[in-house]
Parts: sequence; C-alpha cells; structure tokens
Amino acid sequence: MSDMEQQGTAGTAGINQDVPHSARVWNYWLGGKDNFAADRAVGDQFAELYPDITVVARTSRAFLTRAVTFLTAECGIRQFLDIGTGLPTVDNTHQVAQAAAPEARIVYVDNDPMVLAHARALLTGTRAGATEYLDADLHDPGAILALAGRTTLDLSKPVGLILMNILGHVGDLAEAAAIVRRLMDAFPSGSYLVTADGTNVLDGPAFEQAIAVWNANAPLAYHLRTPEQIATYLTGLEIVEPGLVPCARWRPDPAASEADLRPVDEFGAVARKP
Repeated sequence: MSDMEQQGTAGTAGINQDVPHSARVWNYWLGGKDNFAADRAVGDQFAELYPDITVVARTSRAFLTRAVTFLTAECGIRQFLDIGTGLPTVDNTHQVAQAAAPEARIVYVDNDPMVLAHARALLTGTRAGATEYLDADLHDPGAILALAGRTTLDLSKPVGLILMNILGHVGDLAEAAAIVRRLMDAFPSGSYLVTADGTNVLDGPAFEQAIAVWNANAPLAYHLRTPEQIATYLTGLEIVEPGLVPCARWRPDPAASEADLRPVDEFGAVARKP
C-alpha cells in the first residue's frame, strides 16, 4: 500500500484512484511510492511490452539534472518555470538549481490534485530563493505566464522553461509547437528551453504497442513523435550542443558507463532564445 493510500481522504480528496495518471505511473517507474494499484497495473503492463520504459524514466530524470545544472552553473539562469512537473521524486528542478545557486526561483506547474498536495508539502527550497507551485493547464499558457509573473518570476529577466514529457500529451503537433512559442515569446533574450519526449525511432514497434495500452487505459493520451517533429519546438532558438539527441547522450557525465550511455526512445535538447 502506498503512502498516499495510507493517508486516506486527507491526502486523496479529488483523486480518482481507479484511473491511472501519467504522473503517478512515472513515479512508479522511478521507484516512488506515490501511486495507486491502477497506476501500477498499467505501469507493469506497459513495462511488459516495453521493458526499456524504466530506463527512459531514469535517463530522462538524469538529463533534467544535467540540463538544469548547466543552465544554473554555466549560463547564469536563476529562474525556472517547470510545467508538468509530476510528483516530487529525487533531483527535482529546485533542488538541482538551488544546489548551484541558492537564490534561484522555481515555479512548478501541474493540474493533478495529488501532485498539488505533494508539491505544496514537499517542494520547499532555500531561504535565499523561492519555490512555488501553480495549479494550471499547459493548454492555457497565458494563464500560466500571468500567474508565474505575478507571484515568483520576473519575466523581464531570463527564464529556464522546462517541458519534460508533457508535450506528448498534446495531440496536435502544431498546437504543441504553438504552446512552446507562446511561452518562449514571453521571455527575454538569454532564456532557455529544456525539453524531452518519447520517440519511436529506436524501438518503435514495442514502444508504440505499449503506448497503445496506455492510451486505452488512461484519460490523457500520449503521442510518440519523431526527433524531427520534436525539433519543431526548437524553431527560432539556438540549439545547445550536442543538439537534439537521446537523453543519455546529452552532455553525459565523463564517468558514465557504456550501459549508462545506451540510447533509448527519449530525445531531449536545450536551446537558447537569441
């Protein structure tokens, strides 16, 4: 039984435990405990069809850690807007950023009540910086920007926008790209985009079959995209080397083993607004 199940109605108000949710399934794949039987069931069924999904989850989180460290330590970014953050696990954006710059300010955005409850309880940062959670929807970037700019972020200064495994939930590719443009247009030169999503080029048939199981069981569908399609999110931005690559290959730790560097169907990139 998970921690949330033990908390009962105080921790699960407004949460449908019988319907799997991507944030909770992702939490399960990362070894977390904040998930329900329905999440674990579809997560196990998914992993049977595509065993590399746990590798995808781990390499995605490691890519986020390296990207945020790069933006904070090397690019001087002190503000982050992390949309679709999911459930807190380890090496969350604020922890990574504030380890390098305690004054960093982070705004998380999600619209799942379980994520909301956990984020407000657990996503606490340094006294020098700020950490805030907003209950908002990716499909309404104007509302996200208005709330973030009114509370924690100074949108006249560079921002690091984090969109990890969230744009695949937007069914129309053109709409997904338009959301990215709307958000990046609100930030000044020197801002950055960090993004990654599932692809279908390395082990496409197995991943596609597993995604079909997910889409048949969950209310919010996910769409695998080719690297070329993901690249449309980066239009007009300066892509940081090594470009859009499998997440494990983006500026890996020099001590990484060959197993750590094995590419799977999760491509990511970091790009700068000129």
